[in-house]
Amino acid sequence: MSLPVLNTFAGNPLDRAGDLRNDPSWIEAQATHPEALAMVLWEGQPLLEQGPEGPRLAWLSMGHARDLVKDRELFLGLWKEAPVFAIEYETPDDPTTGPVRGLGQFTGMRDAAAVLPGNEAAMAGTAKALFDWRRRHGFCSACGQKNGIANGGWKLICSADGTEHFPRVDPVTIMLPVYRGGAEPLCLLGRQAAWPAGRMSALAGFLEPGESIEEACAREIKEESGLTVTAVRYHSSQPWPFPSQLMIGLIAEVSDDQAAPDETELEEVRWLTRAEAADVIAGVHPTIKAPPPFAIAHTLIKAWVEGFEV
Repeated sequence: MSLPVLNTFAGNPLDRAGDLRNDPSWIEAQATHPEALAMVLWEGQPLLEQGPEGPRLAWLSMGHARDLVKDRELFLGLWKEAPVFAIEYETPDDPTTGPVRGLGQFTGMRDAAAVLPGNEAAMAGTAKALFDWRRRHGFCSACGQKNGIANGGWKLICSADGTEHFPRVDPVTIMLPVYRGGAEPLCLLGRQAAWPAGRMSALAGFLEPGESIEEACAREIKEESGLTVTAVRYHSSQPWPFPSQLMIGLIAEVSDDQAAPDETELEEVRWLTRAEAADVIAGVHPTIKAPPPFAIAHTLIKAWVEGFEV
């Protein structure tokens, strides 16, 4: 049995202590633990410092973190026996010009994902997704009253009627259509008009209610490129904290090569041979730029180039 593929933002090393974090007194004991640490975020951007081997998360003692930020903390889990938290600034001004001057630099999550060690990217992505969720769900969807924070930041409870709210994860199918009925195998990439010049990627779309993963894959490929799916194989998945999706990576075989962009989501589609796709991944294709290496779309293209089939 092969080991699962760990895409960027997966592989969080922390014990989330899901049962223990229900107890407010236990959470407070962790926050006051002498070895408790906290990462710092501002507007979804983690604070990074330069380490001996490159950029890494800047960690503060939890006591120091609480001196800087009030009521914006999140319990992430246990790293061995050390409690790990995150705090978030909600200010218009960059805190590195004031309270955290000299401690590092806030870096956009996509840029951070490209340089952080995998386990640190996973922790930072988890923190961003949870803070984004809390920011968007400050009021109860049932009655409109203010929600309170519980479960170390992993649950919201309505202050009026006690309705409990939990973080949501939006499933997305992301798939590489492939065709094997010609002289050599081909894969299909698509391009959205808003992307950087030359960028092409796998096709993707949200699952809809009452839809299986396979059905969503087939529907999205039909809608975006006009192709009919005949078989689907799962490859891997990726937590994607923008704001909180689960990308479900698939390779999808299609019945023919008569692809056409829908011109609503995609302005262009292009069939590539394995050699051409290999050039895209290697960054030497004359016109097409690959999705960034930390994106699961890059992983899917690379896997197909290396022989992964439906």
